[in-house]
Amino acid sequence: MDNPSGVVFPLSSEGVRSTSTLGRAVVADALREVDAVGARAAEHETNWRRGYLLHFRRLVEAGLTSAPAARQIAADGLASLHDRMRVLVADAEPGTATADPAAEIGTATETGIAPADAAAETSLAEALSEHADPLETAVVTGEGTPDRELVLPYRGDRLRGDALARQLDTWVSAGVIEVSAAESVRTVMANPDWLDLSDVRLVAFGAGAEMGPVQAVLRWGGDVTAVDLPRPGIWRGLAEAARRYPGRLHMPVRPGSGDLESRAGADLVSQLPALVQWLTQLDGRLVLGNYAYADGATHMRVAMAVDALTAHLTRERTDTALSFLATPTDVFAVPADAVEQSVRAYEERSKLSLVRRPLKILTAGRLLQRNYVPGADPGICDSLVSQQGPNYALAKRLQRWRATTARAQGHTVSLNVAPPTRTRSVMKNRALATVYAGAHRFGVEVFEPGTANTLMAALLVHDLRRPAPPREHPWLDEAAEAAHGGLWRIAYAPRSALGLAALVGITGARA
Repeated sequence: MDNPSGVVFPLSSEGVRSTSTLGRAVVADALREVDAVGARAAEHETNWRRGYLLHFRRLVEAGLTSAPAARQIAADGLASLHDRMRVLVADAEPGTATADPAAEIGTATETGIAPADAAAETSLAEALSEHADPLETAVVTGEGTPDRELVLPYRGDRLRGDALARQLDTWVSAGVIEVSAAESVRTVMANPDWLDLSDVRLVAFGAGAEMGPVQAVLRWGGDVTAVDLPRPGIWRGLAEAARRYPGRLHMPVRPGSGDLESRAGADLVSQLPALVQWLTQLDGRLVLGNYAYADGATHMRVAMAVDALTAHLTRERTDTALSFLATPTDVFAVPADAVEQSVRAYEERSKLSLVRRPLKILTAGRLLQRNYVPGADPGICDSLVSQQGPNYALAKRLQRWRATTARAQGHTVSLNVAPPTRTRSVMKNRALATVYAGAHRFGVEVFEPGTANTLMAALLVHDLRRPAPPREHPWLDEAAEAAHGGLWRIAYAPRSALGLAALVGITGARA
């Protein structure tokens, strides 16, 4: 990634744009006021690529001391990122990032990035006020009658009414989703008019993402303002969906001739000024939905671009709501009943397993560790995996920090943990695909994209129609309505079982 333009990592003291240097500094800044020892440990971590797992867990643990401490960590982490990340003014080639689910595992590289001309750098705030060639708006309007019944595609069926209610009960009983998630979906089922989102405008960053709610909102007759890369294939798919469903799709297009799909799109990383001008002109109440994803270090650049736009628009329009999909492969504080269910499962498996003890001996206790200390309240579910990489982890933690800060400022926020899902970007990674193939043997359900995105869209509807005030502690906000696929309630700590899940997946694939 030589001489990138647009949103870039800051130059380190060695004169390179090091992702590891940024990660260490931001985590240390976030911890400094609350956990000085943890801040120093992050600053002096010599192997950030592997050692980041401990420090990201510490960000959660340090915040559990009090609600003000958690909000301080979030505010300081955001401030550090906005102070440190830069925008390089240069000619950029579009198409550097891909849109994909925010709730997926990403692959990150930790190599340094060659520097460009530092004199051409500006801050994120300054970049938003730069002049840019204006974007125009094209609208695609569909036909038909909006759906006014929640229907969930699941394993070849379409669940509605009593069938959907029974499936929610099954998931809750199996520990796949939290009770609050099931209750919220039931409330949406009982209020079908809530599916009419025509009174708000969903701005979908990463509109082509498999996990995003765009198709559901269009099917329900809503307004979607789509932001994604200038790649005709993305826009052909979005336009076809808009024509098929009764909603309205608003697209940023470059002036000129040519078909709509070839002129549509804008790169978040390199076209911040144009996008902020375009989005500022939108009418109505905005719901800013962050569903953008990119491989490796670019994911962090995309995440910062979205957050810069989010910070600007929420300052300018105080009624703006935010939407995020949290990845289940992160560190969360979880309620005592999740701990209790996990402890029971561990004890039951211990009685039945003939291989657990030999495995623990052979691996020095690294495999099949219990998920929680019995009686923990809250427990800490650490589902981070090294395949994610620290850039992905920081990009997803940034979203959680923004959600915490925005709630404290009075904004409506929908941040819900999404389930593990067989999206394209996950399944193209052979190691992750095999883990997902064997995950069911450990109590984890991996969802198909259509099931997951409709479920998460229903939770978004609930959060917009019945917004909850900030709870006593931010961890309670993050735990509400979680659809984690079972990771919070399984017997074993996720990292201690993933290797065996992959082995099971490989064996199953060969059988």
